[in-house]
Amino acid sequence: MITIKSTDWRAQRRRMVRKHLQRRGVTNRRILAAMGSVPREAFVPTVVRRRAYADGPLPIGNGQTISQPYMVALMTEETGITRKSRVLEIGTGSGYQTAVLARIALHVWTKERVSQLLAEATDRLRKLGITNVSFMHGDGALGYPSCAPFDAIVVTAAAPFPPPPLLEQLSCDGRLVIPIGDLAAQHLMIYQRTNSGFTARAVTPCRFVPLISPQAFDV
Repeated sequence: MITIKSTDWRAQRRRMVRKHLQRRGVTNRRILAAMGSVPREAFVPTVVRRRAYADGPLPIGNGQTISQPYMVALMTEETGITRKSRVLEIGTGSGYQTAVLARIALHVWTKERVSQLLAEATDRLRKLGITNVSFMHGDGALGYPSCAPFDAIVVTAAAPFPPPPLLEQLSCDGRLVIPIGDLAAQHLMIYQRTNSGFTARAVTPCRFVPLISPQAFDV
């Protein structure tokens, strides 16, 4: 297990759940329990560890960030996942969102293009005893067709439009949770697959690093 001494991290987690999640409208008990049990301090660099439970994103190296706790909880809530859900995450990053999803879903497949981040996240979740996660290295915008369909797909980087492969890999009623936009303006969007196509819903303005995918986007 990963432990950090000399700081009451449990108290900080309880405060984070109460102040940054419940007061802002997150009500799902399983999500609140997951956010209250996953040690966020284990997923951030030592130099910013004292800010682990502040409600803001933090740098994790390689030009990437760990999302603010509220955004992690909100994106998880918007997936609508249950204990039986199969989830694909695009952008493993530190592995924090992965760990939260894994506390709720049946299984999580997570894909990261930066090999160093993927290796570090794999080691963190192994040490935390989280076993219902499969890790892949590669272009996240292409998804993971060999294990599709997924009940939910969570993308932790912003794209100019929803990558078609991800939409195609959703099950019926499955949801794609993804920031859409550019560096100037982004919105968290929910795309849900139906029998007749897809519905789209904007949730809130947001700010994420861009999804890098030469194969899927004209960049």
